[in-house]
Amino acid sequence: MLPIILCAVGATLGQADVEGAPLYTFDLTYTTRLNREDPREMRRIWDETHLVASLQGLVNREAPRLYVFAVGGDDAGTDRFWLEHLRSEGEWLHERALEPVPTIGALIALFRDDIRGLVLYDEQVPSTSNVASTVAGVEDLLCVRYDPAPDSLYTQLTQTEGLEPVVWLLNRDGSPMFTGEGVIPDTALPSSGSAKCDAYLWAVEHYLKTGRCNAAKMGYYLDTFWFQKSSGYVFNHTLTNHDYFISHRGFFFDLAPFDDEAPNDDPGQPIGTDARTMQAILRAAWEQLEGKEMIHVGGFVPWDTKYTSVAGGGHEPVPVEWRYAEILSSYNAYMDADALGMSAMANASVYRHYPLKERYPQSRPTIADLKARGLIDADGRVAPKRYITIYVGDYDSAAWLYQMLPGIWNDPDRGSVPLGWAFNPTLAQRFAPGMVYTRNTASELDYFMAGDSGAGYINPGHLQEPRAFSGLPSGVDTWRRHCEKWFRQWDLGVTGFIIDGYAPPMGPETLDAYAAFSPEGIAAQKIEPLGLHKGMPYVRMDYDLTRSPEESAETVLHRLGEDTPEFKIFRTILWKPSGHKALFEALKASDRGEDIEIVDPYSLFLLAKQHLTQTDGDEEE
Repeated sequence: MLPIILCAVGATLGQADVEGAPLYTFDLTYTTRLNREDPREMRRIWDETHLVASLQGLVNREAPRLYVFAVGGDDAGTDRFWLEHLRSEGEWLHERALEPVPTIGALIALFRDDIRGLVLYDEQVPSTSNVASTVAGVEDLLCVRYDPAPDSLYTQLTQTEGLEPVVWLLNRDGSPMFTGEGVIPDTALPSSGSAKCDAYLWAVEHYLKTGRCNAAKMGYYLDTFWFQKSSGYVFNHTLTNHDYFISHRGFFFDLAPFDDEAPNDDPGQPIGTDARTMQAILRAAWEQLEGKEMIHVGGFVPWDTKYTSVAGGGHEPVPVEWRYAEILSSYNAYMDADALGMSAMANASVYRHYPLKERYPQSRPTIADLKARGLIDADGRVAPKRYITIYVGDYDSAAWLYQMLPGIWNDPDRGSVPLGWAFNPTLAQRFAPGMVYTRNTASELDYFMAGDSGAGYINPGHLQEPRAFSGLPSGVDTWRRHCEKWFRQWDLGVTGFIIDGYAPPMGPETLDAYAAFSPEGIAAQKIEPLGLHKGMPYVRMDYDLTRSPEESAETVLHRLGEDTPEFKIFRTILWKPSGHKALFEALKASDRGEDIEIVDPYSLFLLAKQHLTQTDGDEEE
C-alpha cells in the first residue's frame, strides 16, 4: 500500500475558481507493475484506482484540477500525449503549471475539503462497487471497498486519515446488506431474488427515482467480478472511465441484456432478472426525463468476462451487443461504446471543460465541383463509373477515439486520399479536445460524417412505435432534436452507418427525422440499395473490410455489380490512412480500375442524388 502522507501538497482549493492554480497530476501507472497473481496486490490495483477515479470526478466537477496518468501502456503514453498537446502554445492548458502529487494520502490531504467521507461497498456483492460510484457522485464521497485487514486502503483511510464512512452498502459487521431475499433494505420492494440486482434496485429507489441522480448520464462498466478475471491490460477494468460520470452524478450498472439464461456472475438468480433490472433502471431514467431527452450511456458489454459465449454463456458477443442496443434504444438511450480492447479512458472529467465553439464548419463538394472533375456532364448526367467511398470507423466510443487517434490521425499518408471520418459528434462530451484536434489539422481530403447511427449508437427502428421492450411512446422526435443540435455544431450532413441490428427497419417517421438532420445522405443496413427520401439520398451499407488492403480490394471488386453508375460504401475499422491508400491503389490497378472512382462520402451521396433525380424525375417517398 502506498504510504499515507498527512501534509497537503500546495494549498487546498475551493470548487469555484482555479485560475492561476496548478493542475495537479497523479500517476497510476504503478498499478500496472503490481502482481495480479497475489490477491492482495490485485485488490490494491482496484481499490486505489477506484478511489482516485471517484476523487477525480468530485474535484473536477466545476473545473479541471486533477489529471491522472494511467492509459497508454506502462508509461501512460496516451494520457501524456493529450496533456502535452493541451499545454502547447495557444492551447487550453498552456498557462497551467503542473504539480505532481506523490501519494494517495497526499491527494486526500490536498482535496480534503471536497470530500464528505466514504461510501463503502461489499466485494461479496460485486454490483455494489458500481452502486458506490453512483452514490459517490451524488453524495460527494469516495469509493472504498470494505476490508478490515490492517494494510487495506479502507483501514488506512478510516484510521490514519480519519475519513468517516457515510454510506454503507453492507452491514456494519461486514455481512452482505443485499441478500436476494425478503425485502430490499430501506425500501418497500420485494427482493428480485438476486443480491446483485437488489443493489441496483436500491439505488434506483434512492437516487434515480428521487431525482438526485442525473438520469441523462449512465455508465455501464464492469464491477468487482473483475477479480475473477483480472488478466490483460490492467486499465481494461475501466475504473478510470468512472470520473466523468461521477462528475455528472450519473448512474452506474453492469447487467446482462438477454433474459433467457442466468448470467455467469450470478448463476443462482431467477432467469431474466438482470435484463428486467436493466429495463427498470432505464425506465426510471426515461420517466425522470419525461422522454424529452436522450440518455448518454458510456461503456459496453464486458463480453470477455460476462454474458457471452466467450465467458461461458449461450450467446455470441455480437448478438449480445445487438440485444443491448435494442434495449437502450427502446428507452431513448444511446451508447458511447467503450468496447474491450480500447475500453480504457482517463481524464474525461478534465476534458468535459474544454471550451468549444458554437460551430465547426467543413467544406463540401458542390455540383459545380463534380462537373469540373468530369463526374457530371453538361446535361447533369452522372458519369458511368463505380463510385466507392469508405466509412472510416469505428469511432462510436470516446475511449477508442482517445487511444487510437494519435497513431491513426497522424499517419503520414493522411491527406493523400479522400476519407470519410466517422467520428460520432457526441464523443465531444467526454473528449472534445480530440474532436477539435482533428478539425484544426484536417486536410482538404479529410471529411467528417456522423458515425453509428447519428449522434450516438442506437437502433433507430426501436425509436418508433410499437416499441419492443419498453412499450413507450415514440422517441423519434426526441432523437431528431438531439441530433439536430450535434449535427449543427459539428456541421455534419451525412450519417455514414445506421446500425439496424435486430431492430425493425426505419419507417417513414424515422426517415423523415433523418431527412431533417442528415439531409445529405444516410447509409443503413435494412434499406433498399439506393434511393431518395424527401430529397435525402440513401445507400445500403455494403461490407466490412477486415483483411489486408490487397485482400480487401478483392472483396470490393467481388461485390461490384454490372450496371453503372454504381454507388458503394464500405466500412473499415481502425485503419490508418496508409492502409486506405494501399486499398485504393490496389483497386485502381485492377482490371476494373479504369471504371472505379474513389470519392469522399459527400461526393458519393451528392452523385447518387443527382443520378436518381435525373433518372426518375421525382423522389421516392
